[in-house]
Amino acid sequence: MNRTRSDNLLRTARFVAVLLLFAIPVVYLGIQRNYGVLQFAQLALDGLRGGAIYALIAMGFVMVFNVTGIINFAQGAFVMLGGMLTVTFYQMESSLPDRLHLIASAVLAVIITTLIGILIERLTIYPARKSSTLTLIIITVGVYIAMQGLGLLVWGAKAYVFPAFTTLAMTDHVFRWFGLVIKAQSFWIWGSMILVLVLLAYFFERTLLGKAMRACSVNRHGARLVGIGAERMSLLAFGMAAAVGAIGGIVVSPILRPSYDMGLSLGLKGFVAAILGGLVSTPGAVLGGLLLGFLENVAAGVTKAGMKDIYAFILLILTLLFRPQGLLGVGKTAVESSSEDQG
Repeated sequence: MNRTRSDNLLRTARFVAVLLLFAIPVVYLGIQRNYGVLQFAQLALDGLRGGAIYALIAMGFVMVFNVTGIINFAQGAFVMLGGMLTVTFYQMESSLPDRLHLIASAVLAVIITTLIGILIERLTIYPARKSSTLTLIIITVGVYIAMQGLGLLVWGAKAYVFPAFTTLAMTDHVFRWFGLVIKAQSFWIWGSMILVLVLLAYFFERTLLGKAMRACSVNRHGARLVGIGAERMSLLAFGMAAAVGAIGGIVVSPILRPSYDMGLSLGLKGFVAAILGGLVSTPGAVLGGLLLGFLENVAAGVTKAGMKDIYAFILLILTLLFRPQGLLGVGKTAVESSSEDQG
C-alpha cells in the first residue's frame, strides 16, 4: 500500500514538473510577443469557455465508461446531433415567441438525441456485450462514422448559423470588465456545465438509479450478484451520455457554426479531458476539461491558432506517460480496470 502511494506521488510530481516545463516556453513566447497580464487573462478566459464544452462531453465519456468499461467514441455524434437538430427545429415555422421557440427546439433536440443514444446501445453494444473491450470500442468508432455520414446526407456539408441565446441574433451581447471581453454566450456555457454537474451529483448521491449506476462503476460483477441489471444500467448510461453531449452541442452552436462533422474534434477533445481527469468521476471530467481548454488556448494564443489541436494531444500523451490514472484517479489506470472487468 505504501509503495503504491509512493508511486502515485512520484507520478504526480513528474506530471506537475512536465506541465511546468510546458508552461515556461509558453510564457516566454507570450512575453516575446509583448503579451501582458491582460492578454494572458483573456486567453485563459476564452480557454475556460472551450474547456466547459470539453467538460460536458467528458462527463458523457465518464458515465459510459464507469458502467460498461468501454470508451464511447460515438459521444461526438451526440454533440453533433444536439447542435444540428436544434438548428433544424429552430428554422421551422412556429407560432411560439422566438425565445420559447428556441427553448422548445433545444429540449426536443435533447430528447431525440437521448432516444438515439438508447437505440444505439440496444442495437450495437447490447448484442456484442460479451465481446472484448477492444471490439466494443471499435463498434463505437463505427457508430460515430455512420452517424457522421448520415449527418452529411441529411444536412449537407455546409455550416449553419445559430443565434446567440441572449440576443437571439447573430451578434451577441459583450461584457467588458477590467479590460477583459466576455461574450454573454460564455455564461450560458459555464452555467450549463455547472447545472449538469450539480444534477449529476444529485442523481448519483440521492436517487436509487444513481446509486445502482455507482455500484456498477465500483464492481459490475458484484452489482449483478445483488440484483442490479448491468444491461439496464448500460442503457441508462448511454441515454444520459447522449443527453449531456447534446447539451454541449447546443450551447456551443452560437460560437462554433454547427455542421455535420463538428463532433469529431469536440468528441476527441472531450476524450482527452476525460483521460486527463481520470475517467472515473464527473468532477474529474470537469477539471480535465477546464484544464485542457485553458492550456491549449493559451499555448495556441502565443504561437498559432491552427496548432490548438496539437497541444491537446501533446497533453494527452504527457498524461498517459506520467499520470495514466489521471489527475483525480488513484490506483489502477482506466485500461487496467477495464481489462480486469472483462476478465
